[in-house]
Amino acid sequence: MPHIGNRQYFLQHLAQTSDAPLMLEIDRAEGHYLYDSAGNKYLDLISGISVSSLGHRHPEVLSAIHSQLEKYMHLMVYGEVVQSPQIQLAAALGGVLPTQLDNFYFVNSGSEAIEGAMKLAKRHTGKSAFVAQINAYHGGTQGALSLMSNEYYSGPYRPLLSDIHFINAGDIDALKNLEVSPAAVVLELIQAERGAVVLSKEYVHAVREFCNHTGALMIVDEIQTGMGRTGTMFAFEQYGIIPDILVLGKALGGGMPMGAFIARKEIMKCLSENPVLGHITTFGGHPVCCAAATAAVNATSKNLYDFRVAEKEQLFRKHLIHPKIKQIEGKGLLLAAHLDSEDTCKTLIRRALEHGIFTDWFLYAPDALRIAPPLSITEGEIISVCQTITTILND
Repeated sequence: MPHIGNRQYFLQHLAQTSDAPLMLEIDRAEGHYLYDSAGNKYLDLISGISVSSLGHRHPEVLSAIHSQLEKYMHLMVYGEVVQSPQIQLAAALGGVLPTQLDNFYFVNSGSEAIEGAMKLAKRHTGKSAFVAQINAYHGGTQGALSLMSNEYYSGPYRPLLSDIHFINAGDIDALKNLEVSPAAVVLELIQAERGAVVLSKEYVHAVREFCNHTGALMIVDEIQTGMGRTGTMFAFEQYGIIPDILVLGKALGGGMPMGAFIARKEIMKCLSENPVLGHITTFGGHPVCCAAATAAVNATSKNLYDFRVAEKEQLFRKHLIHPKIKQIEGKGLLLAAHLDSEDTCKTLIRRALEHGIFTDWFLYAPDALRIAPPLSITEGEIISVCQTITTILND
């Protein structure tokens, strides 16, 4: 234990990601709540950025972790040793996915899954170009940054990957008039960091048709929308399409670090030859993380109907009405309350902490309040949160 205080040690010795961290010192978390070192209680309105969709320390996830700890932890790099937790997770996901998505590569995070999906698309198609959506967000690694149009975040790290072609999500004409034959088109069905902007079915079907026609792969990033957040296990179910590569992360691990890219076997097999070990990870598919993820997949699919995600969305929309709230974007329990200014949003976030609500903003929409609570949030908690937010806005 450091001799200096935790907060001072945090500032001096842990790498900082902003010049104004929240500095909230959390002692424990349980269910829908965080508890700080002073004993204050906060409703987690963002689930650790869509990670703790089942709430914190879900009992079935904890049980699975403890059970696996009694057997083994890390054994060998991914793909060389038959490990039961990986097989059980693949079977659990296979039970809630279309049969076409039958081959799983488990990694440590959503960003790493995007990297793997990009390599897989290039290797399978023999092409290098990608089509990405303006104002999408896919992660912080260099391949993921290359798919992001926002120069504020990607510019300082150039040169990144070349041959990336950006179009506005929803611009079907731009898609049809592309003068490139890409390896893949990458898209989020809800552009989360843009402020939870939902893509239209017409556009998503146009992307599917474009990929079918050109031989490009359709990569769907469901890192934030997967695992029940939009009301179905995966958002693509609501569009009537099946991606060629599905990318998962965040809530997949039930609170443990976990990501995956998923495709049909005939696509995925190219990573095993020319070259061998075409994609490799030391800790990907870690048995404890896979055990936690299996429990999370099973618990989510088992309880999704009872979570009543669509009804809870409408409850937020009904009670979050205020002149300073200009609109609410999103679907299910991935919502963005767009306010009249960035200053209003930042003040609201700070004041909400004082009232026991933990929330945040969006990278490309700093005027929008992030609403992504655990799927099990109660109606009473929703109404109370909305009343507190509107009271703060009145002040």
